[in-house]
Amino acid sequence: MNRVLILSAVILSVCSACTKKFIDLPPVSAASAANFYKTAADINQAVAGAYQSLQATAEYGQNFTYFMEVNSDNSKEESVTNTGGAYGDFDLLRVVSSNVALDQTWQGCYVGILRCNTILSRIGGITMDSAAKNFRIGESEFIRALTYFNLVRIWGDVSLVTKELANPTDAFALGRTSADSIYMQVISDLQDAITRLPLSVSGADVGRATRIAAESLLGKVYLTQKNYTAAATPLKAVIDYANANPTLLTLLPNYADIFKVANKNNKESIFEIQYQKGGVGTGSSFVNLFSPANTTQFTNGIGTAVGDNEPSANLMQSYAAGDLRKAVSVGVLPDGRTYAAKYVGQDVPDQANDAGNDFFVLRYADVLLMYSEVLNEMGYDPSGTGDAWAGLNKVHQRAGLTAFTTADLPDQGSFRLALENERRFELAFENHRWFDLVRTGRMAVVMNASGFGGAAVQPDQTLAPVPISQINTNPDKIKDNPTPY
Repeated sequence: MNRVLILSAVILSVCSACTKKFIDLPPVSAASAANFYKTAADINQAVAGAYQSLQATAEYGQNFTYFMEVNSDNSKEESVTNTGGAYGDFDLLRVVSSNVALDQTWQGCYVGILRCNTILSRIGGITMDSAAKNFRIGESEFIRALTYFNLVRIWGDVSLVTKELANPTDAFALGRTSADSIYMQVISDLQDAITRLPLSVSGADVGRATRIAAESLLGKVYLTQKNYTAAATPLKAVIDYANANPTLLTLLPNYADIFKVANKNNKESIFEIQYQKGGVGTGSSFVNLFSPANTTQFTNGIGTAVGDNEPSANLMQSYAAGDLRKAVSVGVLPDGRTYAAKYVGQDVPDQANDAGNDFFVLRYADVLLMYSEVLNEMGYDPSGTGDAWAGLNKVHQRAGLTAFTTADLPDQGSFRLALENERRFELAFENHRWFDLVRTGRMAVVMNASGFGGAAVQPDQTLAPVPISQINTNPDKIKDNPTPY
């Protein structure tokens, strides 16, 4: 980390807040860490700043799409030379350490982490309602865990900072902490958050992290580690909750309804990044970013249509006949260009990069498929009727397709491949594909067969290069990944 990162984290931990539901708070113009954290209202505003870090360009607002979708076989850049080629290099898996998106995302993630650290360091000394205090602690732990989970999946070993830094120069001695230790911290944060967060929220709190969100994320973390026994517990807890409370959590009958802007935070949503248009700095950029270049029909001519995250021909050709998700996920212009219809066509921006689309991080279909994967990895079920089959088929049949049977999937390997494909079609453009391929060890095989446009990728090229700015800050302790993509 460098001086800019640390200073911005200390100062911006009480950042100008967003105007969306629970983060409808006034800006802080002259606050500092020394004179700000005094009241419950201060903490509420600081937590809003932590949520805002997830919303930012460095993370879900833009860059994660290139780290998690564009570098996979799902999508590509309409022009790899767009914006100087920085994002096209992800498309071609030829990213170098000087790529601006690397530094922007690394620093942006740590700004969010250090906002959480400051809250967690200060909140104990503040007089406020105990239930509200628990809630704010749980939210901060969840946001920190989610951010570190993304960092460790992108880069592997990263710097582990869990306390407020009184002196910015203290960060200069930090090197990279092992991925195992990062995962331990993520798990610890989520386990504690589960004890503090409410099962569900309503009213002005809709969109905040919940216990269900923390349990879902914990299941994903354990699945990523291939700790299937541990993953089964929180994932089953979420499914049990949904079965008991279908009015609060369930699959929506109509896949298209999930992504409608008028249907945000719906019954299938577990955690989504909140955006609100209106010229107040809280709108999303997806309509502009993902509209085919030089078009105006989706943006109404407002701002630039960039042509990023264009669905690949490989994805288009892979959907089964009759899969209702294809038309919802992928749009096609008369000239043959494609676009991610989950975002494009759902809303029109008020200003450039100012639309109302939220971004899903976790939804119930993902949990069902993760639980099916966990059960299959623990042992194939030849009955064709157990929970692994139930989760897979609920998602598959919602898409208008016939349920799988043991004749279709006669063994663990075929069931595993069916899950991989189901996740691809169900969760397309929601930032899962690259990590799914890495987790299953199938990245190189799938990418090299997809015709993604780059040189052959090797099985060990699963991590991004470390930003050169971080290497230069502490070259003795921070070195590049040996085989980055």
